[in-house]
Parts: sequence; C-alpha cells; structure tokens
Amino acid sequence: MSNIKFIYFDAANTLIHKPSLWIRFDEVLKKYGYNISPELLKTNHKLISEKIKFPDNTSKDFYNIFNKEVLISLGIDPNENIINDIFNNCTYLPWEKFEDVDYLQDINIPFGIISNFNSSLKEKIQKIINIPFVEFIVSEEQTFSKPDKRLYEYAVHKINIPPQNILYIGDSILLDVEPAKGLGIQAVLIDRDGVYPDYEKRITSFKELKFLI
Repeated sequence: MSNIKFIYFDAANTLIHKPSLWIRFDEVLKKYGYNISPELLKTNHKLISEKIKFPDNTSKDFYNIFNKEVLISLGIDPNENIINDIFNNCTYLPWEKFEDVDYLQDINIPFGIISNFNSSLKEKIQKIINIPFVEFIVSEEQTFSKPDKRLYEYAVHKINIPPQNILYIGDSILLDVEPAKGLGIQAVLIDRDGVYPDYEKRITSFKELKFLI
C-alpha cells in the first residue's frame, strides 16, 4: 500500500473489545454441562455477527436473538434458562482497548473512526485509548449505518481526501472491508483470532500495520 494520507478504523472489536465476555459466556456454558473450546466460541460468535447486524443501541431482545443463534451454531438447545443466564452474565460488560492498539503510536498518519455505535463512542474511546482520533463518524448521528456506502461517502467527504488515499481497517468483511473497497478506499481486515486465514488483505495485529503502509 502506498500514498495513505488518512486511516479510518472500526471501533468495536477492532480498537476496543470486552475480553471478559468469553470467560463469562464459558461460565454459563459449563453451568449447563457444555465444554466448548474458546476458539470455536469466538469463531461462531464472529460468524453470527456477520449475519446479524448490531443496532446502535442494543437491548435484551436483541441479545437474546443473537445469543440464540450462537447457541444453535454450537449445537446447543437455546432454552429460556440458558438464554437468560447468558444475558445476565455477559451483557454490558466494560470496554477495553486491545493491547496492540499501542502500536498505532508509531504511525504518523491522522486517524478517524467509522462505527455502528451510539453517540457515547467518542467519550469511551478517549477514556481508554491515549491516541488522538480527529474524526468520529458514528451511525447513531447519521441516518444510515454500515454496510450502507453512504456512511463511507460521508466519511470521505468529511476529510476531503480521495478514497484511494484512505485506508480503512475493521474486523468484519461484510460491514467494514467490502463496502469500503466498493468506494475505492484501501481496506484491510484485522483478524486477530484467525477466523479468515485465507482472506487476501488481512492483518492479525496492529503491530503489522507499519510494515503494510
């Protein structure tokens, strides 16, 4: 990649995540006698998140639908008891930055964020990541959300830089990489858990980013 003048990032599961989610989810599964490997749980959770788009503001109804799909993908009966326990044990956990986010400090290019999130995102990011982001494009503040290309068009317009000189990095092929590519933005998948090992343009850590650009 060359001539990158601006880098946009997705937020959730790209810059920030909820590491305690997997521990809490596993606790519930074990309570009901299921021994699922962390790798399989993460992979299926990721694949379901490609299928079911998270709303800007989540609810119990949404999480129950989502977690039901995850359980079915694991071959587990999604009865009411386990669904309620997963919600009570796993929902609204604190966000934390990924450890490899610190490697972004070595890159002397302005950063921004394009995210399906509510308006609290800027405050959350500034509290947990000590790196400046000069633009925050948040779906709740617009009339459209990813993968709608209009969110990306708006992001390009905001910085007045040609799409070919913008890099976008996200953890979803469907919501992040493909729509950005469709506008001529250079796009890369961050795949820390190796869910998509054969995807052409991917990194597994932000440590790799400076060598990519």
